[in-house]
Amino acid sequence: MKEIDAQGLHYRILNERLRSLIKEGGNRFLLKNVCGQRFIGGGTSGQAEIIVEGVPGNDLASFMDGPRIIVKGNAQDGVGNTMNKGEVIIYGDAGDIVGYSMRGGRIFIQGNVGYRVGIHMKAYKDFFPVVIVGGNAKDFLGEYMAGGLLVILGLNSGEIAGDFVGTGMHGGVMFLRGDVEPARLGKEVKAGKVTPQDMGLLKKHIGDFCTYFELNLEEIFRQSFTKIYPYSHRPYGTVYAY
Repeated sequence: MKEIDAQGLHYRILNERLRSLIKEGGNRFLLKNVCGQRFIGGGTSGQAEIIVEGVPGNDLASFMDGPRIIVKGNAQDGVGNTMNKGEVIIYGDAGDIVGYSMRGGRIFIQGNVGYRVGIHMKAYKDFFPVVIVGGNAKDFLGEYMAGGLLVILGLNSGEIAGDFVGTGMHGGVMFLRGDVEPARLGKEVKAGKVTPQDMGLLKKHIGDFCTYFELNLEEIFRQSFTKIYPYSHRPYGTVYAY
């Protein structure tokens, strides 16, 4: 494993060094003393594994196309921005707009997340983005979501999600563990029951989530899930077009 000490490094220097080592054939990296450097893993491809010690800055794994990033702590805003492939595993909390315009790959977060998580997520052909949050989420969860899977497990205390869940959502599906007050939902979505097909999808991805964070899958499924889905593929069709 190749170690890079990020203490005092400008984010551009850190990212250039990391990309250069990946191009040279390196596949395992430990970034030590990370403190707010942005765009770590951005635009990288291949099968590399990047372990981050410290707190990475905004847009971690943006446009990433294959590697796995493991964060041994918290992350800031924009994790997985327009991510294509790969995995991000965060052993802590993350900020706002996690999975913004995410097109593929998976993001697993052990703790809580901020606002507008899953905004503009989308799926295309074999690309299917997945975001699973162990804790809770703030307002505008899944805003304008167009595809993929978004799961909030609510394993921490407090409300599982804030207000305006699924506002503008027109594709994909969300699952929230437990009940959700109808007043918290956006006008463009409905709440329904989990189907056997849904259960298979959930167990596949939540099973991997449990493996990373050493959780008990059976205990998680002792609590029922609420399915959130859009009732129209053109929620604003009559507003902007006639």
